[in-house]
Amino acid sequence: MAAVLPAKLNRSAMPRPDATLMLSSLALAMLGLVMVCSTSISIAESHGVGPFYYLNRHAMFLILGSAAAAFIWYIPLRTMERYSPLMALAAFALLLLVFVPGIGVRINGARRWVNLGVSTFQVVELVKLFVIMYVAGYMVRHRQSLQTSMSGILKPLAVLTALVGLLLMQPDFGGSVLLIGIVVGMLWLGGASAGKLTAVGVVALPLVIIVAQLEAYRLKRLTSFLNPWADPFNDGFQLTQALIAIGRGEWFGVGLGDSVQKLFYLPEAHTDFIVAVIAEELGFAGLVVLLGLFAMFVGRAFRLGLAAYEQDRLFAGSVAYGIGLWIALQAGISMGVNLGVLPTKGLTLPFVSSGGSSVLMSCVAVGVLLRIARELDEGEARRARGSRGGEK
Repeated sequence: MAAVLPAKLNRSAMPRPDATLMLSSLALAMLGLVMVCSTSISIAESHGVGPFYYLNRHAMFLILGSAAAAFIWYIPLRTMERYSPLMALAAFALLLLVFVPGIGVRINGARRWVNLGVSTFQVVELVKLFVIMYVAGYMVRHRQSLQTSMSGILKPLAVLTALVGLLLMQPDFGGSVLLIGIVVGMLWLGGASAGKLTAVGVVALPLVIIVAQLEAYRLKRLTSFLNPWADPFNDGFQLTQALIAIGRGEWFGVGLGDSVQKLFYLPEAHTDFIVAVIAEELGFAGLVVLLGLFAMFVGRAFRLGLAAYEQDRLFAGSVAYGIGLWIALQAGISMGVNLGVLPTKGLTLPFVSSGGSSVLMSCVAVGVLLRIARELDEGEARRARGSRGGEK
């Protein structure tokens, strides 16, 4: 029966979303909804906006992000590749937009957001994807020089340096570090010499140290995590409260909703320090599940990148690697900050933390990966049909 149906009605011929990506991202999103609800009720009530304000906001951005992901699933990768050179310009424009009076929004002394009327948007979240697309396109166009010459490496790093300069003006040191990690990782996975990349890093290291020391608050953050108990009520306050929350959770947690630290002890419990509350309420077991879901998602992204390279789809492979690095590095830094193994940085946990821009762009990243998986499956199907036709 299915063989005689038109293509539009033949369900077996319809593309299906990648099951591993869908399962891992949906599970992370559902965990995020539960934990945003648990962590934000007291915060919302203290702000006079109703107990479920942050939950409803989070759910709204998940719905918008899911719609955006579904839309992107239908955009061919060749279209993304065609416009990838322009995405570097778009990234610069977005980062400059935050400094335009009436458009840029200053929150807690930082200019990282633009006013969209109904909400604000943190532009670095979109810049991450634009930079990944730009670098992926560059790697396709200049593959040989990237693998053989220093100039091939320096050109995208020059663009990266300019973008990081704008981020530091906001200031956004955490976003800068994340962007550097993504681009350097993409170049290395794309065949750039590890020795050349290391040489560039050694040359740039003094500049990084100088930038880290320019602001007193930044230097304090970089050093206070080494011994937060030395000043538990000032510089070490956030980390000591996070460590108390993690210690209270033990193996299986104190129970969902029963966290004490989220009740005005732990700052930003629903955003930057949501991992600490997960550890307190769900325990070590909850953290293992969280790590497993991220490992499933990131592992699938890297497998898609490898499969794309094997099919000689360099742009698709580089984008998949870039998104995998993005989610892995951001999740790793967020967890590391909560556990006290990294300096305190304002980075949300993808899919889980409350934050409209981060949630929205995490969903968009899923849409891009689903498109890559779809085109890889379609390519395999065409090859299979071609080999059967050749045998006949």
